[in-house]
Amino acid sequence: MNRNRLILIGLAVTAAIAVSGCDPQPESADTATSPSPAASSAAPTGGTASATTSTAANDAATVKACADIRKDIKDNAAKITKAEKIGPPAGHFAVSAQWAAGSVAILAHSIGANEAVTAASEKIQDEMMALSDAYNKSADAKPSKKALDAAIEELDAACSAS
Repeated sequence: MNRNRLILIGLAVTAAIAVSGCDPQPESADTATSPSPAASSAAPTGGTASATTSTAANDAATVKACADIRKDIKDNAAKITKAEKIGPPAGHFAVSAQWAAGSVAILAHSIGANEAVTAASEKIQDEMMALSDAYNKSADAKPSKKALDAAIEELDAACSAS
């Protein structure tokens, strides 16, 4: 059991590294959208313009996070379906590993989003890890995805409010 857990953690870490290396946005774009502390303190407008710029940058980050997380959920569902076709007993390891990898991708893309989207994405990540654990425990596991569906609905609501 510990060996299986180590393998799954290794796969999740590998997936996180792969996902973090695939960000198509260049490093300089992030620095161009967020105001530097020196620029905001030197603003002669009394700070309202820098607060607006900061809010706009946060909103843009939240919109991007929502789009990326929704894409991650869709991609993960396709990969889960493919892994489930392997069938038990070996297939449950692939399904468990994919749930873990998907949860890491969700967590990675939630960075920089507003509090509501971050909280909703953390719930999705927690539910994905719970599904990973359930599949890891039993080759014939058929855990309920109701909690995950509820967390996804919460994310949709948080993204719509942003």
